Amino acid sequence: MKQMTFANAEYAGKRNHTRKELFLIEIDRVVPWKGLTAPIDSHYPKGEGGRPAYPSPQHS
Repeated sequence: MKQMTFANAEYAGKRNHTRKELFLIEIDRVVPWKGLTAPIDSHYPKGEGGRPAYPSPQHS
């Protein structure tokens, strides 16, 4: 993630969250992501050769 500017930081603290953002924040809080992504990591491409793979969900 890119570093936030002072203006963006100030704006982010003042604006209201959308229903979608509130839902995603709540999902991140209640879902045990590490337990769900651990079995997938052994099969996830490492990005060796060819086009680079997206980061593993656990490491993003």
